Amino acid sequence: MKKILELMEQELRAAFTACGYEEKFARVVLSNRPDLCEYQCNGAMAAAKAYRTKPIDIANAVVEKLTAPKELPVFEEAVAVMPGFINLKLSETFLVDYMAGMAAADKLGLEEPEKKETIIVDYGGANVAKPLHVGHLRSAIIGESIKRMGRFMGYEMIGDVHLGDWGLQMGLIIEELRDRKPELVYFDETYTGEYPTEAPFTISELEEIYPAASAKSKADEAFKERAHQATLKLQKGYKPFRAIWDHILAVSVADLKKNYSSLNVDFDLWKGESDAEPYIDDMVQMLTERGLAYESQGALVVDVAEESDTKEIPPCLIRKSDGASLYATSDLATIVEREQDFCPDRYIYVVDKRQAMHFEQVFRVARKSGIVKPDTKMIFLGFGTMNGKDGKPFKTREGGVMRLEKLIADIDEAVFARIMENRTVSEEEARETAKVVGLAALKYGDLSNQASKDYVFDIDRFISFEGNTGPYILYTIVRIKSILGKYKDNGGCVSSLAAEKKILPAKGVSEKALMLQLAKYSEVLENSFAETAPHKICQYIYETANAFNSFYHDTKILSEEDETQKDSYIGLITLTKRVLETCIGLLGIEAPERM
Repeated sequence: MKKILELMEQELRAAFTACGYEEKFARVVLSNRPDLCEYQCNGAMAAAKAYRTKPIDIANAVVEKLTAPKELPVFEEAVAVMPGFINLKLSETFLVDYMAGMAAADKLGLEEPEKKETIIVDYGGANVAKPLHVGHLRSAIIGESIKRMGRFMGYEMIGDVHLGDWGLQMGLIIEELRDRKPELVYFDETYTGEYPTEAPFTISELEEIYPAASAKSKADEAFKERAHQATLKLQKGYKPFRAIWDHILAVSVADLKKNYSSLNVDFDLWKGESDAEPYIDDMVQMLTERGLAYESQGALVVDVAEESDTKEIPPCLIRKSDGASLYATSDLATIVEREQDFCPDRYIYVVDKRQAMHFEQVFRVARKSGIVKPDTKMIFLGFGTMNGKDGKPFKTREGGVMRLEKLIADIDEAVFARIMENRTVSEEEARETAKVVGLAALKYGDLSNQASKDYVFDIDRFISFEGNTGPYILYTIVRIKSILGKYKDNGGCVSSLAAEKKILPAKGVSEKALMLQLAKYSEVLENSFAETAPHKICQYIYETANAFNSFYHDTKILSEEDETQKDSYIGLITLTKRVLETCIGLLGIEAPERM
């Protein structure tokens, strides 16, 4: 099903070419003066320069073609306005026909992409042996929404958590475990049996072991050196340390999956930096043989600067002088692995914007070396910081980094208190509803901001049932559900409503405004994904909720005596519900039955 703008432009192209002008001038946009018209075409202004004709003459000629009698006119009104604008209002009949098409179509009329690209979304970035904290929030929920959007559009989306599971932190944990539990068989060099299947620590113990080991390494050089040696032995495949490492991964990943699940976030791949390790040596050799990697002050680097650069782009450091790999090495090797496994058409990295330079260097090496094809898109979606009301990165009252599960619990409790103020439901139901609404408040509060910008985490504003918030959106959906429930209780048929209820031309301004808002659906979804911009979906949801609520306040839906008209209203609000529920689903949000 074509987007509504495409259908309008189709009409304009025919009109422009019929008048002897190129169809490229037939672009339609939303009106910036909705009090005058719904859409407008400014092509006559540009055409006037190309054809050396007055723009108003071109506009008048095009309008004459547009207003010629047709069986199903697209425009109710087309007017040429000085100095050459074309103001457009959609035909009521055409708009209703478009609503019916959306209601009957799969995915509400969203078209499948011409090419079903395979797209890797790299998001999450948690470290094993450490709890998720608020710093992991944005990557997880922005990445999840991008993955869901692309999958809904029809692309092959592959989400990878890309765990930090390699390096010195592993050696620190191993040596701290040795100091605490020297009797474990992993530290008995004479032991030759099978290693235990059960981990010698719980997730709580593990999360306490790492910070203790890290602090000890800063005060004890001997311990730090032991940790380095343990890391080297692990990376060379020393069996006892590999067994401990397997335990660390198993315990950590199980806990991470639980915590990500509480955010309604999941991943197709649970790979980590360790998975890239087998690819590093061959990759470094390839870079060297192709003359790209060279030695500089003992380290191995690749020049990535280009003549068109407006700022300095330093060489990409591939290996340190002591032979150690770096994040760039691991990230490049991960791309090598992904190319072998999936050969993706596009990469999207959802990472803190402060890592922009790092990924610019990595992407350039990947292109320059031929690790990826020249036409492979590599997108860095850098996000800003979640700040407290003081404008600084969000902290606990004690000044520490807040655990993510604590943040979720806090917002759930705040929503629960707000629900219980009215006391219209049981405490048990309020608790369950608070989890759904709290998650919506948290995710919508984040996603409604442009990803690259910092924002202030304000729990009172996020949980408000008014304004551009998650609870307001959910309340609107629940209001529609309530109307449909009452309609059913009064004997109305609610099965396959969208297909059964014929939507009639709008009777009032707010009804048509709602239809026009729903008609933007496909355009918004396609643009939001193309620009990796979930905030645009949020803005569309908010405007749609506002349009529905205006219609609701202007219209007596259930008390309408004309059954045909009532059916039309029911069909329209059912379509509205489907649009809203589809869009919040793309953000990883669900709506409760009651609030």
